[in-house]
Amino acid sequence: MLRGKPQISVKVDDKGLKARNKELALILELSNVLASSFSLQGVLENSLSRVLDFFDLRAGRIYLMTEGGKEMELVAHHGIDPGGLEQVSVDTGFSGKAVKTRSFIAQHVSDLGDQKRVALLSSKGLHTVLCTPLITRDQVLGVMNLATDKELILKQDSIDLLIALGNQIAVAVDNARLYEDLGAKVDELTEKKNTIKFFAYSVSHDLKSPAVSLCGLTKRFSEKYGPMLDEKGREHCRHILKSAEEMLALVDTINAYMAAKEAPLTLENIDLNEIAEAAKEEFAADMKRHHVQWRSSDLPEIVGDRMAMTRVFRNFVDNALKYGGEALSEIRINYREDDQHHILSFSDDGQGIDPEDREKLFEIFKRTKTAGGTAGSGLGLSIVKEIAERHGGCVWINGDAPTGATFYVAVSKDLSCGRYPDDGARRTEKGETDEKHQKDHGGH
Repeated sequence: MLRGKPQISVKVDDKGLKARNKELALILELSNVLASSFSLQGVLENSLSRVLDFFDLRAGRIYLMTEGGKEMELVAHHGIDPGGLEQVSVDTGFSGKAVKTRSFIAQHVSDLGDQKRVALLSSKGLHTVLCTPLITRDQVLGVMNLATDKELILKQDSIDLLIALGNQIAVAVDNARLYEDLGAKVDELTEKKNTIKFFAYSVSHDLKSPAVSLCGLTKRFSEKYGPMLDEKGREHCRHILKSAEEMLALVDTINAYMAAKEAPLTLENIDLNEIAEAAKEEFAADMKRHHVQWRSSDLPEIVGDRMAMTRVFRNFVDNALKYGGEALSEIRINYREDDQHHILSFSDDGQGIDPEDREKLFEIFKRTKTAGGTAGSGLGLSIVKEIAERHGGCVWINGDAPTGATFYVAVSKDLSCGRYPDDGARRTEKGETDEKHQKDHGGH
């Protein structure tokens, strides 16, 4: 077709297509109707009207299969009183035959075997009926029933066009149902999420008061009556106090996790050196007791949520002290950057992390084998993960060394003071950010 021509240019417009090929223009028009945002019934009625106008037919109906697969229910009609035609069986009539045989059928009304049906259709002024099954993904979803009050001369290309239109309608019906099912599942998941969130808030709120009271009462009891108790009694007091403190710590951690996940961020310029120094002072006694050295490079000023970033530093240092074991002798905090992110690393030379545990470290309530016997909730690194993602970054662990561990936290440079980072910015590119940083910096 291009022989002797440098190019072919045909303007894409509905009028031009309609003038050249009316059948293709109808398919394009119908596809636009079926893709509209109307309800399924509105879309089908609109489509039916266009098909009737194109073929100059008087009336039409669209039936869809009911759940049992034995009946079809009228969902759209045009140009006819649907009284008495609200349901049809797949075992009777033109429509049922078209569905069962998966065939296009054109037939005179008078040829129907059911005389009552003949009388009903004739009373509505119908002479000839055309039935096109609605088929997609090898499933018959229903039938399009078209009718006229006159004789018809049907050519094969008209029949083929009706079959193609039936397929288009079937695809639209199938997509609408899939969308409806998806919407129902999303609503169900949202309801479950809200229920779980409400449960978590309720539990943490209702547990905190008795936990605080139990801690306070046990301390007062131990101080006032401890000398009167024997060693067994004092040991029981210590166990009660320890359990109450663990319960209180768990409630506080759950609240911290929910805050990391849901609470609005207050973005401001923060000096990470100040946050690192605060973490060092907080854990100074523990580090001195375990002879652990603190090493931190010069850290930058970044835009972030101060409380959230404080939680990141605190959680990593706390984890190193809790799980580093006897080999732990130093905790190191370093900084580097790339074009889009600030990258903080938290390293220690303590007990290593089993490779099979690294994949689940950041999952909620997951604890490693080495954590056995050490108090903890399994939420610490999940909190860090949420904070990193809400700051437009990610978190990962690096290295295959049998000892020590290095965790990385990336924070986006594209954050503005006072502006809450929208969910799309922190979630959409999250997978790409994870993969890119782990590849670029050797993460696992």
